[in-house]
Amino acid sequence: MTDTAPTPASDALDDKVTDVFAGKVVRKDLVRKVKVGANVPVFVLEFLLGKYCASKDPVAIEMGLKVVNDTLAENYIRPDESMKAQHRVVDQGRHSFIDKVKVRIVDSEPWAEATNFGDNFIHIPSQYARDYERLLTGGVWAQLDMKHEYDEDSKGKRSFWITKLEPIQIATFDLEDYRAARESFTTEEWLDFMLRSLGYEPEGMERRLKYLFLTRLIPLAERNFNLVELGPRGTGKSYVIQEVSPYASLLTGPTTVANLFGHMRSGGQKGMVQIWDVVGFDEVADLQKMPKEVITTMKTYCESGTYQRGTEAASGDASIAMFGNTNQPVEVLVQSGHLFEPMPDIIRDDMAFIDRLHFYLPGWEVPKMQTAMFTDHYGFVVDYLAEALRELRKHNYTEIIDRHFSLGSHLNARDRKAVRRTVSGLVKIVHPNGEPSEEDLGEILEFAIEGRRRVKEQLKKMGSFEYYETSFSYLVESTGEERFVGVPEQGGRDLIALDPLAPGSAYSAGVTSDGTVGLFRIEVSVSPGTGKLKAAGGIAGLVKESTQRAFAYMQAHKGELGIARDMDTSDLHVEVIDLLANRIETEVGIGFFAAAMSALRSAPLSPALVVLGDMSVQGNIKPLRSLVEALQVAKDNGAKRALIPIENKRNFLDVDADIMEHVDPIFYGDPKTAAMKAMGTA
Repeated sequence: MTDTAPTPASDALDDKVTDVFAGKVVRKDLVRKVKVGANVPVFVLEFLLGKYCASKDPVAIEMGLKVVNDTLAENYIRPDESMKAQHRVVDQGRHSFIDKVKVRIVDSEPWAEATNFGDNFIHIPSQYARDYERLLTGGVWAQLDMKHEYDEDSKGKRSFWITKLEPIQIATFDLEDYRAARESFTTEEWLDFMLRSLGYEPEGMERRLKYLFLTRLIPLAERNFNLVELGPRGTGKSYVIQEVSPYASLLTGPTTVANLFGHMRSGGQKGMVQIWDVVGFDEVADLQKMPKEVITTMKTYCESGTYQRGTEAASGDASIAMFGNTNQPVEVLVQSGHLFEPMPDIIRDDMAFIDRLHFYLPGWEVPKMQTAMFTDHYGFVVDYLAEALRELRKHNYTEIIDRHFSLGSHLNARDRKAVRRTVSGLVKIVHPNGEPSEEDLGEILEFAIEGRRRVKEQLKKMGSFEYYETSFSYLVESTGEERFVGVPEQGGRDLIALDPLAPGSAYSAGVTSDGTVGLFRIEVSVSPGTGKLKAAGGIAGLVKESTQRAFAYMQAHKGELGIARDMDTSDLHVEVIDLLANRIETEVGIGFFAAAMSALRSAPLSPALVVLGDMSVQGNIKPLRSLVEALQVAKDNGAKRALIPIENKRNFLDVDADIMEHVDPIFYGDPKTAAMKAMGTA
C-alpha cells in the first residue's frame, strides 16, 4: 500500500475554479508527480489526469492517480523498451499504447512510425492521414490499438498494424461557455489562474512578470504572430510550445524549405506552416545551418502569411516563435552592441527580416526555473486551454484599441500591425470575451508597444536611418493626452567616449546610399619602417580604399604637411573598429587622415569628436551623401562635436534642433585644416 501524499492547502481561487470549471481543471502538483516517471508532454499527462483526477476529493484523486500511473505503466512505452513492447503485441496478438505517431508516404502508401515503439514501417489506414494532417509533419501523440499479423508482401518484415488511432485532445469545446465562465473572475484572478494553468505560482509575482509569461501564449492564440525571445538558459522559453498544446511543433534542429513550406509539386505534402498553429525554433542558432531559401521564404511568410513555392502561391496561419540564449548580461549587450547579437548572422544582418518581428520578449527578465516557482494549486487541464486558444485564433481583436486609444506618429504601418496583433493576442488570453476595461486595455497596449519598440530600437542601433523614429506613444481619446512608452533596458551606449583618446585614435562615421550609417573608431600607430601603410585584417572595401587614398595624399604632400622625415622612416599601422557591428562599407578618409596626423605628432584629437567626410588622392574633400543620419547616430552614441566638410554646411539646416543642441559643428575645407581643428591647434 502506498502512502497518500499530503493534500496542498487550497485557497479561494481554487474553490472558484473547481466550481466554475468543474471537470476541466487539475491540481498541478499531480502533473509533476507523474511527470517524474514518464517522459511525455504535459498535455498528454493532463489529458489522463483530466479524465481521472478532475476532482477535489482527496480519495478520488488518489484513486485517479493510481489509474493514471497504471495506464502509463501498462500503455506508455519507454524509449528503451521498444523490443518489450513489440514482443507484447506479437505474443498477445494486439495491445493498446500511448505513443507519438508520424506518417510518411512511401511509393504512394502511408506508413506509420511509432516513435517509442521502435518501428517505422507500421501499416495504417490511409484515412487517418487524411483526417489528421499533423501526422504527416511532426506527428501527434495518440492512443493506439496495435495488432500483429503476418504480411505476405513483406514476408513478415512489416507485420504490425494500427487498427485504431485517437489523438490525445479533448472531444468538444464550447467557446461561449468559456467566455461566460470568464465573467466570474476579476482580471487579477484570471491572470493568476492562467499562470497556474501553465504550472507557475503567481503568489508574490509582479504583474509585469505575469504578462511576460502569458505573452508566450500569444502565438497559440493569434494567427501569423512573430515572436522572438532571447534570454539566459533555464528560463523555460520553449516550454509552452513544446508541452502545452498538441497544435504546436517545436523544431530542435535544422529543417528544409519543403518541410516548413510544403513540396513544390501540385497537390504535394503541405508544409508545417499550413498544418500547425505554431512552428517554434528551440535554438535560433540552428537557422544558420539551414538552406538560405528557408530564411528568404520565411521572411516573406512573416510579412504576409503567404509565400511562393515554384509557380504557385501558398499561405499559412502558423505563428513563428524563435528562442535563443544570451551569453552576456543585458547591460553588456545594451552598452556594446544590440539585443539581436545572439542571433545567427543570417538573421542578425538582415534588418528587413528583423523588422517583421512583432514582439521581442525580454527573456532576461524571466527568472530561472526553480521548484518554488511551481504551483500546487488548480489550473486548466492544458489540452482544454489549448482548445480555447485554438478556437480564439478564429477571432480578431486587432481593432479593439480604437475604442479608447490611437497610436502615435512614430509608429509606421509595420509597427502598428505588430502592436495591434500583440494586443489582440493578449486580449484573447486575458479577456476572451473581448471586453477589457479602458484601464486593462491601456496596460496591454503599453506592454505591446514596448515589445515592438524593443525590436525597432535594435534596428536603430544597427545604423539604418529609416528606423530612427522610435519615440513610440499612444493617445487617450477621452482626454487627448499623449503617453510615451519606453523600454526598461534602453540607455545611451556612449560608444564615443567623453574622455580624450590616445594619440592616433579618431571616431568617424559614414553614410551609405540607402541611408545606413557606419560608426567607427580608427586607430593608427607608428613603428620604424620605410613609409608603408599596414592595415589590420578585416579592413576591406570602401574603408580600405579611402584609407589608401588618404595615405597616398600624405605621401605626396608630406613636405607641406611637415611630416616628411616621419613618413620616410616610419610605417603606419591602421585598424578600423566597427562600433555598431553592422558591417557597413563607407568612406573614412578624413577620419584616417586626422588619426594618422595625430599619431605622427603624438597629439590627441578633441574628446567626443566624430570626424566626417572623405578625400580624393589629390586632397579634394568629398562631402557626406547626407548629414542628418550621420549626426543623429553620432549624437545617440555620445558625440559632443563633429568635424564636417564645408560642402555639407547647407545641409546643416536640415538637422533636427535636438541634434544641434547636443553636437557642435566644426567645418573644414581641406585635409590639413581638418586635422589641425581635430587636434584643437587651428
